[in-house]
Amino acid sequence: MREFANFEVRTTTGGGMTWKGRYLKGRETYVELFSEGDLPGQDALYGSAGLGVSTERSGDLAKVTANLADLGISDPAKYRQTRDFGDGVPVPWFDTIRTTSEQYEHFDPWAMEYFPEYFADPRSQTEPESYPGDVSRERYLPDAYADHQMRDVTSIRMGVTARDLANTVPLLKAGGFEVTKVGGGVIAMGGGTTIQLDSVERAQAGLKQLTFSLNQAAATKHEERIGRSTLTVGPGAQAVWNFDAPQ
Repeated sequence: MREFANFEVRTTTGGGMTWKGRYLKGRETYVELFSEGDLPGQDALYGSAGLGVSTERSGDLAKVTANLADLGISDPAKYRQTRDFGDGVPVPWFDTIRTTSEQYEHFDPWAMEYFPEYFADPRSQTEPESYPGDVSRERYLPDAYADHQMRDVTSIRMGVTARDLANTVPLLKAGGFEVTKVGGGVIAMGGGTTIQLDSVERAQAGLKQLTFSLNQAAATKHEERIGRSTLTVGPGAQAVWNFDAPQ
């Protein structure tokens, strides 16, 4: 995995909690993976997942909030996350909104916007802004992706419960995704990433597939079995990571 992607295992403290994540970082997108028990409560259970979609410019989260109101969600759940770099002083990290304050069943979707103050802190190790108000993921993520095969996440497919799906769709629409119903689920397209959410029972919920763009095309196909999943790289400038169905 360290050859394939800019891969990091990190323990983070923020918002009064500490968690251990495994990160595959691309140019504008990243994946954060957890073992059972790495997070508190129901987030530590097998099949639990989340999805964060972030804004590109400072102030855009307010526009997403206004779009939610137009969709009938006038009082979204708001949360401000901080990060502790180890000195005990919390630094503003990002704001989030969710369509509801009710506890999700297994899938937690949110929209977020990074704080300019976080980028200004040298400990964040982020890039200078590329345009006024730049709070993008591209600025947030390091450029070390260029030294590996993986460039970005191009699609994600997950199984989610019907209730969690219903709470996710308005957020995607408010964020500018083009959402299409497919079978019992949806496909949302926007920002260079396709999100497919299949409506399933709780026992079948969880990550099904990730696809990635590559920095350079692979001449041949290469497969790696990783736990209960298979990563297939190439041929061409794409990789596919399939996850076994729950047993």
